[in-house]
Amino acid sequence: MDWSVGTVELLGVLLSAGGWLCSLCTTMMPFWLTLSTDLLPTESLEVGLWKTCVIQDLGLQECRPYNSLLGLPPDIKLARILMCAALGFGLMGSVLAVLGLNLINSCCRKMDDRSFKKVLKTAGGTLSLAAGILVLVPVSYIAHLTVVRFFDESVPDVVPRWEFGDSLFCGWTAGVLHLVAGTLLLISSLYLQEQNRNLPVHIPLKKIHPNYLDFF
Repeated sequence: MDWSVGTVELLGVLLSAGGWLCSLCTTMMPFWLTLSTDLLPTESLEVGLWKTCVIQDLGLQECRPYNSLLGLPPDIKLARILMCAALGFGLMGSVLAVLGLNLINSCCRKMDDRSFKKVLKTAGGTLSLAAGILVLVPVSYIAHLTVVRFFDESVPDVVPRWEFGDSLFCGWTAGVLHLVAGTLLLISSLYLQEQNRNLPVHIPLKKIHPNYLDFF
């Protein structure tokens, strides 16, 4: 196996795992949106997918989960669904990509087959791309709504406005890592397919029975 292909596929697996960890942090952290006012400069309100938190400068933090699922804003509901789907797709993609690595041997004969490993790696790359899209959609959508509401001229200037939280930047990082990982995995699969096409085909020679020569 070409070491360049092994490096590319290994890098794709590592980036896929990193993207999944960033997606998990984005989903769990309550820092999607942040709000601070001049009346209480020592406190800031943080909003996440599962709870809201009040954080003080002294390090004190008080969080409360949402009381009702039906009472959530539509953007939070959408973000919950897409982020959970992204976690599932990303996890399956990482597992399939690891099983499709040519550096890993298995006791099963099918796992030793290059074509079967290529299918696993292709599936892992496709799921990683899907996970990246599923992460970027809710993060970018909530960021778009935040920008629109921040520059809304109908709202008085004295009213505090929401701003980007750390979870949004972590989500963008996760989406980019998933997209890059999926691209690397698919590139390595296509390269291996081209290598298999260029390999010489071995045609076994049929052994001639000794009695066959007696006819001549």
